[in-house]
Amino acid sequence: MTSRRNLLKIKGMSEAKVEKIKEAAQKILGSSFQTGVQVSEKRKRVLQISSGSKSVDAMLGGGFMSQSISEGKRRYRTGKTQLAHTLSVIAQLPPEMGGASGKVTYIDTEGTFRPDRIRAIADRFGVDPEQTLENITYARAYNSEHQMELIQEAGIRFAEEKNFRLLVVDSIMALFRTDYSGRGELSERQQKLAQMLAKLAKLSEEFNIVVLLTNQVQGTFPTPRIVLLFTRLQRTRARPWPLRQPSSPSADTSYPTRPRHASCCAKASRGEERVAKLVDSPDRPESEGSYKLDEGGWADV
Repeated sequence: MTSRRNLLKIKGMSEAKVEKIKEAAQKILGSSFQTGVQVSEKRKRVLQISSGSKSVDAMLGGGFMSQSISEGKRRYRTGKTQLAHTLSVIAQLPPEMGGASGKVTYIDTEGTFRPDRIRAIADRFGVDPEQTLENITYARAYNSEHQMELIQEAGIRFAEEKNFRLLVVDSIMALFRTDYSGRGELSERQQKLAQMLAKLAKLSEEFNIVVLLTNQVQGTFPTPRIVLLFTRLQRTRARPWPLRQPSSPSADTSYPTRPRHASCCAKASRGEERVAKLVDSPDRPESEGSYKLDEGGWADV
């Protein structure tokens, strides 16, 4: 529900009009409280989309779930965009094949969507590549504000067509890092990001869709002041603290809290094998699953 503050920002809206709108909405919605049984019935509608790997699916409890946000974090060459492509095909398959029999909306912020990859993955599952591409609604975002506008437009499409089952944002943070580059802009960036994540959470619950966000994992480097201190200590031959590279977090160091099914971090292993680690989930223990990358996307090792 839109807040009173945001409604008042709309041209032509007065306090009296906003109050009438909220009263009408309250009558339609009724009580906001539900019994545990009602919540349980709602949870029965949850859909699952396979990752393409049985091991990763077992880690996730069956696959990526609707009515929540899933995040795929990655290091270099671990296949986060390949995961997005793989799910874009599998989401269209029937449930017995790990899909959800629905269409896909794909918001690309880095220009990495490749139709030929979709065709190759469609061939793996024996479905028509051109029809698979036809069922994917694609948009390229060029800044974080445009990204939010596309998400809002996707919500309109979901309301008009009830058969969308997957929304991909690849990647969620790329444009925010470009638009808000300094520490002085961190607060504004996080506020805008939190609003976007709240919108995505509402869409996933209202339209029973799987929301997959990809994100980049990168190291945290010492600040210039620490480097200067380190240099001075070296000159005085004092024993400095070691400047270790900390464990790699998400590219955004203070990701806002949001409803989510799973946050997975992918990393390389031996040979073709890759490992996905479940690092944050409200209903699954921390665990790992293996997969490989081939012409058909994410697959069993």
